[in-house]
Amino acid sequence: MQRLIKRMFQTIVLVICAFYAFLIVYAYIPGEVIPLDELKSQDDKFFSHSEHRVRYQLLSEFSLEKPNLILIHGFGNSLGTWDSLASRLNNTYNVFAIDMIGFGLSEKPIDYKYTNLNQASIIESFAETMNMESFIIGGHSLGGAVAMHVAMNNEKTQGLILFNPGIINTGVPEFSKYLNLIFPMSRVSAKQFANRDFREGFLKQSYHNPTIVTEKVMDRVILGSQTKDYMPGMSSMLSKTYDANEAELMNSVKLPTLIVFGIEDRNKSMKEAEQLRDGFTNSRLEIIQNAGHYVHEESPVSVSQIIIKSLKFLTTKDE
Repeated sequence: MQRLIKRMFQTIVLVICAFYAFLIVYAYIPGEVIPLDELKSQDDKFFSHSEHRVRYQLLSEFSLEKPNLILIHGFGNSLGTWDSLASRLNNTYNVFAIDMIGFGLSEKPIDYKYTNLNQASIIESFAETMNMESFIIGGHSLGGAVAMHVAMNNEKTQGLILFNPGIINTGVPEFSKYLNLIFPMSRVSAKQFANRDFREGFLKQSYHNPTIVTEKVMDRVILGSQTKDYMPGMSSMLSKTYDANEAELMNSVKLPTLIVFGIEDRNKSMKEAEQLRDGFTNSRLEIIQNAGHYVHEESPVSVSQIIIKSLKFLTTKDE
């Protein structure tokens, strides 16, 4: 009996070792890399923040008569997530979108400190580059948490728009953050996020209407994973944990805050929407039916109408 148990134990150890070896090999198999000049479009522009390349686009016709609206995407995404919404805001706002460092076609440095506060500092560089005197900041999911820090720390900010933000609930399982601290799991996770089929299945769980996840959407989502610095940069990002305390800071935001919430979000509830409304002292909550986590992509008409109607609210600071 003891010999049987010993053999079973040895077999289990061998299986675990073989699987671990497989993960290491899988993690370091080279993926497709495409030169930046072939990935970027004629609409892409770049500026420098802390000596790192950051991509941005102007998604509307520019006019000095319109307020500036800067939009920040969520985790694993890029500025293309705002295309449908931005086109409907053209007559009311100058709409700019950026790729945060580590995403899209922005640089993905290994030694960058990927905190929400540090990502928020990019907007100061952008506003200076564009000679903006004021702007409204908006963010989706992770970008919402980043936008919140912009609203707290940048005096040029007039208002804040949150789209199903990752402030109270980030949507990231707690165990996965610690799993990625084990070699080579951060690299395995980065590789999975670069896998088109995996990302497509993952994304479809985030939309109320999964048919929105078209080949065009996937081309945009996968874009950043084709850059030469994707694997080392994303692996570095995932291999570190940072404390996030945005939920504790909500009442520190005094600017007008518009919360646009897709109620069919599988990871967020009406209770969370109400917590956001009550947490921000000067806020309006707009619930969007038949829309999930990507509320701005699933309901661009309804969301754009709300943002247009909220222009005066977002640009009027309490004295």
